[in-house]
Order: sequence, then C-alpha cells, then structure tokens
Amino acid sequence: MGVLSFTVEFTTLVDPAEFFRAFVLDSHNLVPKVMPESVKSVHFVEGDGGVGSIKQTNYVCGDQVKYLKHRIDAIDEEALACKYSLIEGDVLVDKLEFIAFDVKFGASDNGGCACKITSEYHFKDGVNVNILRIKNGTEDKATELFKVIEKYLLENPPGHA
Repeated sequence: MGVLSFTVEFTTLVDPAEFFRAFVLDSHNLVPKVMPESVKSVHFVEGDGGVGSIKQTNYVCGDQVKYLKHRIDAIDEEALACKYSLIEGDVLVDKLEFIAFDVKFGASDNGGCACKITSEYHFKDGVNVNILRIKNGTEDKATELFKVIEKYLLENPPGHA
C-alpha cells in the first residue's frame, strides 16, 4: 500500500477555540447550514461525536459524491486537535483504503487562529495515482470548507444572536 501526505495551512481572525468548536465539535450541525447547495445532511451513524463515532455526510443529488463516512479517531479539546479518517464513500472507490486527517488549531500572529490539516491518502496496492490532481483536490476542498466556516463565524460571533 502506498501513502501520500499533504499539508494545508490557513489563518483567520477567528479565535482558535471557536474555530475548533465549529470545525470539529459542531460541524455536523454547521456544515449543512453553511453549505446547503452541496451538503444535504450530516449525522452520526455510530456514537455521539466522541472518539470512535462514525459520522455520515450526505451530499445533494447530482454532485460527484453521494456520501462519505468519517470515523473520529482522536479529539483533544485542550490542545485544539483532532484526528479522523474517511473510511467509506464514493471518493475511495477502488483506489483508496482510507484517508487519515490530522487537524490542529493554534494562535496565529494576527491574533486569530492558525489551522494545519495534514491528509494521508492510503492507496491500495498497485494503484497508479495522479499526485498533482489529488493535492489540488485536497487543497480546494479544505480551502472551501475553511472559508465557508470562517465567513459564518466572522458574521456570527459568539454571544451575538
């Protein structure tokens, strides 16, 4: 099995703890709300959001991806970090075993948040891959999700209903 790893980094003016809460702890509620044109629903098919829970994301019909299942492998609320794996879904098809993600949030120089997402693609034996296509796709999807959540949090700061 081959493994490819990519890291994407972002910064925002949003507080790291607030971004962690939205991106990790409350994403099942927030993502369908801020991305209704592409995400139909997100729900737990196993567990309640803790380690070992499995979360399914269902996409709007007509999209290339119909659903994805992610398993939560680790959550560290104090360190503002999490690990999760994409274990099932259309994107894995016959080439990938799984994709592991390591996400860390911390303070940035601008007084907000710095986010680092490392993705590890675990390929099945004998699979030929287009590294540039995978890298660009990873960056595009991560950037899209980050920017949508950032926009929502900047427009809806905590404590301001």
